[in-house]
Amino acid sequence: MSSFVELLTENFGALASGFWVTCRLVVGAFLLAAVVGTLVAALRIAPSKWLQRLGGVYVETFRNVPLLVLLVISYAGLRRSGVEISTWTAGIGALGLYTGAYVAEVLRSGVFAVSRGQIEASLSLGFDYRETLRRIVLPQALRTVISPMGSITIAMIKNSAIVGAALAINDILKEARILNSRTFETEAAFFWAAVGYLLLTVAATVAIRQLETRYAIRR
Repeated sequence: MSSFVELLTENFGALASGFWVTCRLVVGAFLLAAVVGTLVAALRIAPSKWLQRLGGVYVETFRNVPLLVLLVISYAGLRRSGVEISTWTAGIGALGLYTGAYVAEVLRSGVFAVSRGQIEASLSLGFDYRETLRRIVLPQALRTVISPMGSITIAMIKNSAIVGAALAINDILKEARILNSRTFETEAAFFWAAVGYLLLTVAATVAIRQLETRYAIRR
């Protein structure tokens, strides 16, 4: 156990730096996933069949292509096509777009939980479809899907390790690999990496439970 503590104290700066990079990666990807997922969910429930199909194509594409393949396409594929893209942009983009497909489906299920009568009443009062969606439907849908959104967030935190490994981003996993190669303390290096991910997932779990307590709709 002393070797674990010694490795942490001697390399705390490197591990903390990797942890901060992981946090930035997760936050950036989450914001992208939230925006894209909301837009795609709006397409999935739009009155137009063509818009619904467009949203469906996005969801089925990004849900059924492995994240690792998306990372290869978003970085190596684009660079070979002449598009200059950084590993950071490729990582956030791939993880955000991948997670956005799941966010869209969760939001769509939340929209379906809103009674049709409320939507019809809003339209009869003179609101157009976009206003109805923004003022009536989405606020209730978001409260309904707090718990599944929490599960998606936790999955995204764990998927960030794939991003770091595939694109060599200096996240907490890469810092653990560097420490392992330098000190040969494999168990200690990856133990502290696991602790870092555990801190993030526990923090996300606590935040989601607080949101559920305050905002979730009780049925």
